Amino acid sequence: MAIQRMDNVGIVVEDLDAAIAFFVELGMELEGRTEVEGRFADQCTGLDGVRCDIAMLRTPDGHSRLELAKYRSPAAIDAGPRDRPHNTLGTHRVMFAVDDIEDTVHRLRAHGAGLVGTLAQYEDSYRLCYVRGPEGIIVGLAEQLS
Repeated sequence: MAIQRMDNVGIVVEDLDAAIAFFVELGMELEGRTEVEGRFADQCTGLDGVRCDIAMLRTPDGHSRLELAKYRSPAAIDAGPRDRPHNTLGTHRVMFAVDDIEDTVHRLRAHGAGLVGTLAQYEDSYRLCYVRGPEGIIVGLAEQLS
């Protein structure tokens, strides 16, 4: 049996409102917010006493989703420095295709984003960069040139 699709990518954050604002500025659309708790949440996560605020965002084409979660209980565990280098084991980054990479970086700076490296060009095909967004999340941006 094959998978049907990738449903979403989940990211745990401390400041849910700031993370939502960042990804909405990027161009994602907020589908909704809810609180998740109870036996189902405990079973699914393998944790006891889960109480979690969830926000689901989707890309404008409707094909991809990002789930942001703020744990109220049990408290989120700090995974270490938020400015970890790009080659740290674990989740690498979330990548988005954008129309205008310079404008996107400019708009995201107002939400605390900063370039991880520099804006780079791959041959005559793409302009790429990584920005560090809320909670230290690395977001890749790619502008197709040809």
